[in-house]
Amino acid sequence: MEEKTHTDKKSLKFLKGKQTDWSELAKDCVCFANAQGGFIYIGIDDKEKFPPEKQKISDRNLPDVIQKNIAHRTVNVSVAVTLEAAENKAEYIKIQVFRNAQSIASTTDGKYYIRVHDECKPIPPDEMSRLAADKNAFAWEEQTSKQVPANQYDEQKRMAFLQEIRSVARVSRFIKEMSDDEILDFYFFQKNGFLTNLGVLWIGQRNDRASLLYPPAIQVIRYGEQDEKVWKLLLDDCFSNPKELLERVLNDVPDWQESFEISEGMFRKNIPFFPIEVVRELALNALAHRTYTTRGDIFINIFPDRMEIHSPGRLPFGVTPQNILSQSARRNEHLSKVFYDLGLMEKEGSGYDLIYAMLLGSGKPLPAVKETDERVTVIVKKQFVSKEAVRLMDRAASEFSLKQKEVISLGLLAQQQSLTALEISTLLNQNEETGLRNWLGRLIDLELVVKTGKAKGTQYAVNPEFIRKINFKGKTNLKNIEDYRLEELALKDLKAYPNSRFSEIHQRMGLEINQFKVKRILKLMIEKGILQTEGERKWMKYFIKQNVQENG
Repeated sequence: MEEKTHTDKKSLKFLKGKQTDWSELAKDCVCFANAQGGFIYIGIDDKEKFPPEKQKISDRNLPDVIQKNIAHRTVNVSVAVTLEAAENKAEYIKIQVFRNAQSIASTTDGKYYIRVHDECKPIPPDEMSRLAADKNAFAWEEQTSKQVPANQYDEQKRMAFLQEIRSVARVSRFIKEMSDDEILDFYFFQKNGFLTNLGVLWIGQRNDRASLLYPPAIQVIRYGEQDEKVWKLLLDDCFSNPKELLERVLNDVPDWQESFEISEGMFRKNIPFFPIEVVRELALNALAHRTYTTRGDIFINIFPDRMEIHSPGRLPFGVTPQNILSQSARRNEHLSKVFYDLGLMEKEGSGYDLIYAMLLGSGKPLPAVKETDERVTVIVKKQFVSKEAVRLMDRAASEFSLKQKEVISLGLLAQQQSLTALEISTLLNQNEETGLRNWLGRLIDLELVVKTGKAKGTQYAVNPEFIRKINFKGKTNLKNIEDYRLEELALKDLKAYPNSRFSEIHQRMGLEINQFKVKRILKLMIEKGILQTEGERKWMKYFIKQNVQENG
C-alpha cells in the first residue's frame, strides 16, 4: 500500500491527544475532497503495507473524535471514520474522504488545497476558476436539465451501445447480464426517468443532442504550403455520438494513409507520417477530457510539416504540459468509463505512454503540448529524426519484446545517442531514482543500454555493440567519449589555454559532454599530480603542473 493519488498514511504517533495537529489532518481531507476522494490510514507508517504487529487502539472513541475535529475545521468535506483490523490482526484507523463533486472544499480559515499525485498542493487564486470548471464538468454528465424522457432515444444508437457492452472483454459478466435499463443506469445514461446529458450525447436523438449547451464538433482541415485551406471535413451536424465521431475522423481522412519507406536489406517497410494509434488516442483525449461546459470545436489541423489537435478548455487540474506523461486526471469520469469499457481508450494514465511509445518507436520527435487560457494544443511533427533511429527502434522491437516504458526510454536515447540521468529524468518527469529505474526496465540487462558514471555524473547510452550490430550510422558527438580520451582533451586544452576556469574549459571541450563527467576527470587529473588549481569555487582556475609541462 503505497502513498499515491488516492491514499495517504500516518503513524499512530500522529495522534497526540490535545497536541494532535488537527489542522494538518483537515488540510489532507480538503486535498482529497477537491481531487478524486481517497483514504487516510492512521496507524500505518510510510512505505509499510500493514500496521505494526500487535498494534491496538485502546481509545475506542477515537473515530468519533477524529470525525468531529475534521468537521469543525473544514467546509464542504464529507468523511467516514472507522476502526479497522489488518491481515496481521493489528488495528488502525481508516478515514474515507468522499469526492466533492460540485462545490469546492476548504479549511475553515479559507484555505484551498488539492491532491496532486502524492502531494497536497495549495490552490492559487488564479486557478480557482479552473477547478470550478472541472467540478462543473463532473456534474454536467449526470444532469437531466433538458428533461428528455428516458424512452426518447435513438433506437439504433441504443441498440448498438448495448450490443457492444455485452460483447467486449473489459465488461464483467455481472454487468453483461443486467437488463437494458440497468445497464443504462449503470453507465449514467438515464436517471429518474430522464436521459442525462451523457445519455443524450451517446444514445439521444439528433435534435436533443443539438440542444445540449456545447455538443461536440470536430473540424479536420488540411493546409497547403502557404497556410491556405485546401481540404476540410466538418463534423458538426449532431448526427454522431462520440464513438461515431471518432470513427469518422479515423476513416474519412486520407492523410493517415501517407507513409515513409525505409529499406532493411532486401525488405522495405512503410512508416506512417502520423501513426493511426497516435491520431486515435489524441482524438479520444480531446473528446473524453474536453470541458462540455465550454464553447469551442475540436480542430485537427494538418500542415505540410505537422499535425495540430486543438481541444477547448484547459488541462485537468494538476496536469501540466511538463508532467502530462506521468500525471493523469479524468475530467469527464463517466464518459471516460464508457470509452474504456468499449475498448476505445487506454486505462487512466497510459494514454500518453502509448503516444510517446508510438512516436519514439517510429523515430519521430516527442509531441509538443501547449496550453493557453482557452485551449490545449498537441503538435505532432511529420518528419522523422533520422532513418537510422527508425531502423534501430525497428530492430530492437523485432528482437526483444519491449514494454511500453522501455520503448520510450530507448527511443529517447536512440535520438540523442546519450543522456545524463538528470536529462532523461526531466524528459520523463521522474524525480526519484526508483522511478527512472522503472522506465529503463530491462534495457541494461538486455544489453541495449549501457550505464556509466555515478550519482550526478550517471550517463545512459545505446550499447555500442548493438549499434555496430545493426550498422547504425548516427551522428558522431562527444557525449560518450571515453575517460582516457577526455583526459587527453583536457590536457591539450589547458596547454593552449592555461589558468582557465571550469566553465571556460567545459565550453571549449563541448557542452554536450556531461559537466559532472568533466569535473570528475579534472579532479582525477589533480589527484594524479597532472593539474594544479588556484582560487576557490567558481573562481577556481586550472593549470598544468610545471614538471608535467616540461616533460610534455
